[in-house]
Amino acid sequence: MLIGVIADDLTGATDVALMLKREGMRVVQCAGEPSADRPLPEADAVVIALKSRTAPVGEAVAQSLASSRALRAEGARQLLFKYCSTFDSTDQGNIGPVVEALMAESGAKSAVFCPAFPANRRTVFQGHLFVGDVLLSDSPMRDHPVTPMRDPNLLRVLSRQTAMRVELIPYSVIDQGPEAIAAAIAEREKNGPVMLICDAVSDRHLRDLGTALRDAPLLTGGSGIAMGLPANFGFTAQKASAEKMDAPPGRCLVLAGSCSEATRRQIAAAIAAGMPAYKLDPLAAERLTDQADGAMHWLAEQDAAKPAVIYATAAPDAVAAAKQSLGPDEAGAQVEHALSKIATHAVEAGARRLLVAGGETSGAVVAALNVTMLEIGPEIAPGVPWTRSIGASDLALALKSGNFGADDIFIKAWELLA
Repeated sequence: MLIGVIADDLTGATDVALMLKREGMRVVQCAGEPSADRPLPEADAVVIALKSRTAPVGEAVAQSLASSRALRAEGARQLLFKYCSTFDSTDQGNIGPVVEALMAESGAKSAVFCPAFPANRRTVFQGHLFVGDVLLSDSPMRDHPVTPMRDPNLLRVLSRQTAMRVELIPYSVIDQGPEAIAAAIAEREKNGPVMLICDAVSDRHLRDLGTALRDAPLLTGGSGIAMGLPANFGFTAQKASAEKMDAPPGRCLVLAGSCSEATRRQIAAAIAAGMPAYKLDPLAAERLTDQADGAMHWLAEQDAAKPAVIYATAAPDAVAAAKQSLGPDEAGAQVEHALSKIATHAVEAGARRLLVAGGETSGAVVAALNVTMLEIGPEIAPGVPWTRSIGASDLALALKSGNFGADDIFIKAWELLA
């Protein structure tokens, strides 16, 4: 193993695994912490997908350290802590505390932070995170139901999570290339351990960061920063391929728990195209458990040869009402439980091709289906690959971050499966 990745949610893990595969590496993704009965596989890069983004700080740190030790024990020369390209976190963490612990564990004098992912219109300039042409705080991502991001200044955000020094490697340095970046990092390390926010507005900047970090034991970022790492180990980027992934035959099903604007558009597009859809509503008089039973009966009546959608996606005002009525965590937990129950029933009834929207939802569904390893397949959209489960269950799974993908992703994703 050359690169070991710790991802703080499942869809983020598939995102970075796809990036490393595109750059020529053999990549396997594992769901959850490794253990004696679930050893890590052999691969150039192994991505461990945790559900630590919204976990209590102590739990997130413990999971991340255990994963780090397992990866290093298998020979990983470099560790990457992967988080969302919108830096999803709170004033308490979990990004800062996890990186503090990983720095101490690895002996790193500094850790670079760069969530930029230009292909999905996430860029960092003067330490501020942009989504498209607007600051993060002016974008729809500001209203994430669990981790709303109202401050686009990453230095401020990170400084609220750590007592460690936080500094900026600005665009003026990043744009000069790898040597200037490496020199700037070395200069800032002279005053002791430091966390470094790095500007990046293009793929070239991310590749130059990768070159400059050739010998870094630890780095952090969105999936974009991974594009510059495999070349340090002699790998060459693969040409884009239109080949389809072999997938087990069976029903195609979309399960959507994300309430992002992108996912709402994607559901609307699928419904407009004639795809049958069933909505779960946490605020309805009927309990979600009973709604899940209704959804399963409904699904059995649909044409098994055509994709169907079951969703709990709602607009921000409805999400706020659900949180107020059920509690800040209970609404999401009920949705995850309902969709996991539906996924398990659907697979038992013959579904084999599932597209799941939302990081928390994806984690819950994969856990319910007892999927522990994934082979990375073709790219549906930037950051969204098809995967095939490795082990007892044989499933084609696309685990989509809520904010990723074009409006027609639920309609066209199936074209990449053979």
